[in-house]
Amino acid sequence: MSLLPHFSTFLHMPTLRTEIEINAPRSVVWEALIRKDEWRRWNTFLFDGDPALRICQGQEIFLSVRRLEDDEFTDIEPLITLVQPQVCLRWVARTPGFRSESSFELQDLSPTRTLYSHQERFKGILSNVFLPFIRQDEKQGIKRMTRQLKRYVERREYRQYRKEKRDRQYRSSL
Repeated sequence: MSLLPHFSTFLHMPTLRTEIEINAPRSVVWEALIRKDEWRRWNTFLFDGDPALRICQGQEIFLSVRRLEDDEFTDIEPLITLVQPQVCLRWVARTPGFRSESSFELQDLSPTRTLYSHQERFKGILSNVFLPFIRQDEKQGIKRMTRQLKRYVERREYRQYRKEKRDRQYRSSL
């Protein structure tokens, strides 16, 4: 397992980044990532505030963030700015003086292995005020989500769930 946390500056935007190799095809990782109604099964960092809202470009969604597992929730309403199926999901959350851009990217390492990257970029005059207080907690949260996604996707239960779903879809198309 390769988990590489980074804190860097990209175009003067403080950035947190983590990545991990997942032993599953990119399509499987993508499905787990965009099915926010299923996040509760594996994700203790992001929580779906409105399962009726689908992930699609231009859609505002309602999420709660829990940076530390025993921490309070912070509600956010990000706007999805990019959906490239099986490649990239990106959204932007804003409050006056603070902008956070979240990016989730997938790359094939082989037909059955995927590199998953999660990046958070911060911008705005208040980022210098907020970041010293949340940087470590945010980094822990995105690392935790990354490890949880890997565990969830690699588990046999999830693979069985996908097989059953395909079988149901096949039977309903007959």
